Amino acid sequence: MEEKILRPFAFLPDWLTMPFLTIGQTHISVARLVAIGVIIVFAWWVSKQVERGLQRLADRLADENEPGSGAGAYAFSRVARYLVWVLATVIGLTSLGFDLTSLAILGGAIGVGLGIGLQGFFGNLFSGLVILFERSVKVGDFVDLQSGVMGRVAEISMRYTRITTNDSVDIFVPNGELTGGRVINWSYGQNYRRIHVPFGVAYGTDKEKVREAGIAAARQVEGTIFGPGRDPEVWLVAFGDSSLNFELIVWVSRNLMNSPSRTQGKYLWALETELVARGLEIPFPQRDLHLKSGSIRIEGQDATRGLRIDG
Repeated sequence: MEEKILRPFAFLPDWLTMPFLTIGQTHISVARLVAIGVIIVFAWWVSKQVERGLQRLADRLADENEPGSGAGAYAFSRVARYLVWVLATVIGLTSLGFDLTSLAILGGAIGVGLGIGLQGFFGNLFSGLVILFERSVKVGDFVDLQSGVMGRVAEISMRYTRITTNDSVDIFVPNGELTGGRVINWSYGQNYRRIHVPFGVAYGTDKEKVREAGIAAARQVEGTIFGPGRDPEVWLVAFGDSSLNFELIVWVSRNLMNSPSRTQGKYLWALETELVARGLEIPFPQRDLHLKSGSIRIEGQDATRGLRIDG
């Protein structure tokens, strides 16, 4: 039996094929260890090529008309990569004559100890599988996590999810955070969203002129959606300390909803332009100062310098 097992290494020197360790029925030698390394590297390379091929298919399917098809192919390519790697490794080890039963027993014994210290790792591993199969979060989605991380999902790995912010900063988030915490997916299922842009004007301003300015501002921003049930609106939402508080309500396309801060900046810029063009005042905080005779003693001209009292 041993002679049959060592047949692939018959051309090597004896010191390379001489066993220095035995696990169950498997004899470990230098040549066999080198062969294991080669098999694992080759299996990983093959699995990577399989993943790249499937991801090229995903890129072709990921268009505006079928937003979910590319994500499904991406998830399948990720899972297929690891399946190919595991299967190729098992087949390679079996062909070398390894007794996988013995290795399984040893692995089980080691796994009990490692499992205690690697609970977080395996938790993220299985969370990654849940994300890939469930597809509640997909590559290309714009998400806002409970931890405050906000950005576009660039990659879903087996242990972490890479999120790229609008400042091109890559943040690696453990998969467990996406399955165990609150996740706001701005682009889940639809290519448009409604946003609220708050602004204020001075008391006494004509509300109809404010509405006119808000609608005109919405028309200036490319990506604003118009149509039945989607036209921009201006709402009076509160009476503030120094202003009438309004909100510009607009429906925006995907390119705007994926950059919420920049989008709000565009609408505020357009709003200021339209309000000024119509002579509408944008208020600033004001405080009234009431003085009673004899309550404050002011001496000298220096004390009154800079003090303005409106009678």
